[in-house]
Amino acid sequence: MKIIVIGHGMVGHKFLESLSGGMLPGMDVTVLCEEPRAAYDRVHLSEFFAGKSAQDLSLVPAGFFDSGNMLLKLNARATAVDLAAKTVTVGTGEVLAYDKLVFATGSYPFVPPLPGKDRKDCFVYRTIEDLEAMLECGSRAKSGVVIGGGLLGLECAKALRDMKLATHVVEFAPRLMAVQVDDSGARVLRAKIEDLGVTVHTQKNTLKIVDGEEGTHRMRFADGSHLDTDMIVFSAGIRPRDDLARQCGLAVGPRGGISIDDSCLTSDPHVYAIGECALWNGQVFGLVAPGYDMARVAARHLLGEQAARFSGADMSTKLKLMGVDVASIGDPHGVAPGSRSYQFTDERKQVYKKIVVSECGKYLLGGVMVGDAAEYGTLLQMMLNKIALPEAPEFLILPQSDGKARPGLGVDALPDSAQICSCNDVSKGDLCAAVCAGATTIGALKSCTNAGTSCGGCVQLVTQVMKAEMKKQGMAVNNHLCEHFPYSRQEIFHLVKVGHIKTFADLLAEHGKGLGCDICKPVAASVLASTWNDFVLKPEHASLQDSNDYFLGNIQKDGTYSVVPRMPGGEVTADGLIAVGMVAKKYGLYTKITGGQRVDLFGARVEQLPVIWEELIAAGFESGHAYGKSLRTVKSCVGSTWCRYGVADSVGFAIELENRYKGLRTPHKIKFGVSGCTRECAEAQGKDVGLIATEKGWNLYVCGNGGMKPRHAELIASDLDEASVVRYIDRFLMFYTRTADRLQRTSVWRDNLEGGLDYLKAVIIDDKLGLAADLERDMQHVVNTYACEWKAAVNDPATRQRFRHFVNSDEPDQNVVFMPERGQIRPATIEERKRVIPIAIKSA
Repeated sequence: MKIIVIGHGMVGHKFLESLSGGMLPGMDVTVLCEEPRAAYDRVHLSEFFAGKSAQDLSLVPAGFFDSGNMLLKLNARATAVDLAAKTVTVGTGEVLAYDKLVFATGSYPFVPPLPGKDRKDCFVYRTIEDLEAMLECGSRAKSGVVIGGGLLGLECAKALRDMKLATHVVEFAPRLMAVQVDDSGARVLRAKIEDLGVTVHTQKNTLKIVDGEEGTHRMRFADGSHLDTDMIVFSAGIRPRDDLARQCGLAVGPRGGISIDDSCLTSDPHVYAIGECALWNGQVFGLVAPGYDMARVAARHLLGEQAARFSGADMSTKLKLMGVDVASIGDPHGVAPGSRSYQFTDERKQVYKKIVVSECGKYLLGGVMVGDAAEYGTLLQMMLNKIALPEAPEFLILPQSDGKARPGLGVDALPDSAQICSCNDVSKGDLCAAVCAGATTIGALKSCTNAGTSCGGCVQLVTQVMKAEMKKQGMAVNNHLCEHFPYSRQEIFHLVKVGHIKTFADLLAEHGKGLGCDICKPVAASVLASTWNDFVLKPEHASLQDSNDYFLGNIQKDGTYSVVPRMPGGEVTADGLIAVGMVAKKYGLYTKITGGQRVDLFGARVEQLPVIWEELIAAGFESGHAYGKSLRTVKSCVGSTWCRYGVADSVGFAIELENRYKGLRTPHKIKFGVSGCTRECAEAQGKDVGLIATEKGWNLYVCGNGGMKPRHAELIASDLDEASVVRYIDRFLMFYTRTADRLQRTSVWRDNLEGGLDYLKAVIIDDKLGLAADLERDMQHVVNTYACEWKAAVNDPATRQRFRHFVNSDEPDQNVVFMPERGQIRPATIEERKRVIPIAIKSA
């Protein structure tokens, strides 16, 4: 069966994903994509202006089209369809035959027919090519206007603001987001957006665009006023892209859209239509979730599941527009006969909430939330599943001042069929089944069900379902560290800090039981070091450390240790290199340049460590903490000092950052990267903390890592000065140190945060929890109390005594054997050791 898909946007790719799981023998799929790149995430298109690349936004995993039965043709625009001959003609003239055809052509931006709409520096907001053109214009513009105050228009306004342009939104209707928000909600939304520096003009009918005096363009309005600007972006809605369907004779609606039935079949039984180009029951759906539903239905139907049906979609949505929470549920305007509403407005905090209930008062029909959408998940499930409202439904949205819990919805009340993640069609039953199969963390649930991996709005509810099902199955729903402490690592941290506990013995006596174990001892050691920054090898702390920290070096496979002197930012003088080389030569060590821009020395026996470090310290080096769960390296490029592309001194800033954070003990190792321009030579977007310099300042990325499960770092703030960067990193690192689980990388910690990146931004940037000053104060304490651990060790005779292989002898370990290789040494293999040193073998 030959299948042709016209269009490779988000919905088109969802169709391919749905089809790929059950491809029948003989199925052959050709995808015609008119753009120069494969499907990408249009929902998060504005993040392109915040530093994400086209590759970051891509929806296509590596190797997706390598199976051989799916072929993607880029820059391939379908120009004609012959329903009788069952062929599609491509712009190159190529004619392709099909057995089944799928229209996934999406929509096109509506541009009002204004005189001047085609002037230079007038754009639409649709593709990455559009955005690249806007960026070029933004580099020479001072102001920008978005025509359209709907969802996409406000997203576009954020993009203009991110380009540091004086930003205006011009809307024909009397309010912003007229479809989703009522008058009261729109007033609050407008106030919040104007507070962010965007000027809003409503009830403005643009008549024409002419040359401007204070800008490239002048927009003339019907009321006689005008507005000058350098850039204009049209975002006044979308229209179904059905021109090809019209030409070939498929049935379309009077106002556009390819007519489909419940199976997503068009008027031709061999042709499907899905997404924004499709018209179902007289309605075109402009959100991605309904398009995904259509894609799944069409794929299932094509695979032979005749019962697959599209039955419409709920248009409820929760968004963060320019940092403002906005949510719309069901019937937000109360158009249902007999419906009644409850409303709450707090003009000081700029919060508006409204619920619409049925005439009988028992059921929720809709709602609007602006400024705070915390109740969205609960209200949405109540509406979708027709769950009876509490006796006083107004308390669902009213703030609680009497100390009582707000009426809520227990997840046990939801049926298994309740859709928890609409983006990926994940039900409560799917989540419960995954939990029973062993997925008992948010990260595991995301991996096996895809819930929460698209917009992320359902993660909080997913977490509740997971914990409820674990409890139901008799699983331990706790985060106890071990049998000795009925607390999580986060709770241990707070107990230590609040109780001013300075030793493990005191912690155990006050909050634990037994003697401790290999789990709680290193955790306590890390927490005590993070909080008080005492020398880790003091007698009361030494026994808590793991093998690496106990000897301040990474133990290798042959029992020797590595020595890694710190070279902040990767910078080292010629004298420093000579000193390292002399030490390596004197003690016969293997040397290697690491990926973190350091020199590693391998092959040191335990008794050699103090004398090696004594010489390195005398040469000006400090411990590189390569053995600890702490800051390892800050990688940098040469930056503006040497590079002709550099726009900032990445080396100098990297050195400053490494020297600031080198003493911090964290739940897992952390690495930084600092790139002096967007060419990104320091690979900052693959680090726990990454910085990329632009002409407007530093872009700050967090929670990336390499390793077995690489994760791209996420942009948390942009266009920062160095003082702001340090302030935000202080908060980020201390918040991570306080709240992460044992041995949890920043990437895994981020994936398990309820609220995701938006929550992290709220804590770090907006100080949502009121902790910023405390976090900065804690970090400054670590900075002020820093001392090189190896310097403390070599200067303390008692500590030096521990660096012996034998407790009762100063003799070295004679089983350490090296072999020559490429002018250096390496550990001998088992066979080589047998030849060099006789090994006594006990007879049975």
